[in-house]
Amino acid sequence: MSKTIFNVQKNINPHFKDVWTSKKPYNILKGGRNSFKSSVIVLKLVFLMIFYITQGKKANVVVIRKVGNTIRDSVFNKVQWAIRLFGMSGKFKPTVAPFKITHKKTGSTFYFYGQDDFQKLKSNDIDDIIAVWYEEAAEFASQEEFDQSNVTFMRQKHVDAKFVQFFWSYNPPRNPYHWINEWSDEMKGEEDYLVHESSYLDDELGFVTEQMLKDINRIKNNDYDYYRYIYLGEPVGLGTNVYNINLFKPLESLPSDDRVIALFYSMDTGHSVSATSCGCYGLTAKGNVIRLNTYYYSPAGQVNKKAPSDLSKEIFEYIKATSTQEPYKGATIRKRTIDSAEGALRNQYYKDHRQHWLPINKLKKVDMVDYVHDLLAQGRFYYLENPLPTGLKHCDSNEIFIEEHKKYQWIEGTQNTDNPQVVKEDDHTCDEFQYFCVSNARDLRLKV
Repeated sequence: MSKTIFNVQKNINPHFKDVWTSKKPYNILKGGRNSFKSSVIVLKLVFLMIFYITQGKKANVVVIRKVGNTIRDSVFNKVQWAIRLFGMSGKFKPTVAPFKITHKKTGSTFYFYGQDDFQKLKSNDIDDIIAVWYEEAAEFASQEEFDQSNVTFMRQKHVDAKFVQFFWSYNPPRNPYHWINEWSDEMKGEEDYLVHESSYLDDELGFVTEQMLKDINRIKNNDYDYYRYIYLGEPVGLGTNVYNINLFKPLESLPSDDRVIALFYSMDTGHSVSATSCGCYGLTAKGNVIRLNTYYYSPAGQVNKKAPSDLSKEIFEYIKATSTQEPYKGATIRKRTIDSAEGALRNQYYKDHRQHWLPINKLKKVDMVDYVHDLLAQGRFYYLENPLPTGLKHCDSNEIFIEEHKKYQWIEGTQNTDNPQVVKEDDHTCDEFQYFCVSNARDLRLKV
């Protein structure tokens, strides 16, 4: 039977030598997108487990994401990739309920958890733990969330291990005052900590492909600050204006060399004084995104304000009219997204039309905004200056969408905190644009 020889020099960039050889209990890896920090960690975790397996011993590794439903498409697949690279796929058995990857002979296991199910995580007695990995560590709310788990894992240390080795990997948030940026800076120089920084520029082995470089350079040319943040891993700060309005590109008409292949609707709702905004977005065959039309109703200053039943009828007619226009025939409605705090209109709409709106899983405002930044920086977002007319009330103009985004700002002073806030005035199209990007990140090829 042929053996697979893992060549460290061909699979680990020299920049990561300190990580690969680290004997420190705590290892913080931060860096830009395509820096391959997560790949280095997962290869090291498999390598550490193999050391015990070859001695016939059982050894366990715990892998944690903040949100459990992201495990399958990220760390679970990543560990299997690393096992394949070591030529040991046939010796492990993966299962998905729960997520585990187990060595058949020794029982050594990679356990996968979401921190959002902390009680379940805390109650599990795993034992024989040699390492723990927090992937996308910036998603966690504070250092305390790590501390709660770490004590549990330390108590379950493998008897032959000097200590449980912890790894954190993340892209530094844009805000320099985000807690994880401050925490990693504080850990520099601590005896038991390795703090490692990386970017795609540290790749000497050719892992960054020409296609990747083309995408990177497009973002570099469109929005240099965003490039520094995403690809160099620099906390560049927030400024005052939330968006660069020059990245909202106007179209006089639909492009003749592209076509809309899917439609999306996103809604932020209001009540007695707040407006209701519903955006119609088109995804094109070339991967561009176009704001096709806007429904916008403001009850401000009106004596007789629309009830949820009125809005349900008007939104339904708006979607029917926009989705059946000639240029969009054949484009299916892929998703309808709504503010998760809105129950009345969502229930009314289902009662009237038997159609569901998906409530958005809200994140911190700065993180929601970041999804929009990603789309804008890629140079793929457009809006119709003159939407195709439906003849309906409160529709057929994207002007309010642009005007609200021009005025959209951070509250002065909050940029220097862990939780920056926006000015909550005239922001309804801004909110539903964020809901659209977050809810459809995979379809839009945004970070997930």
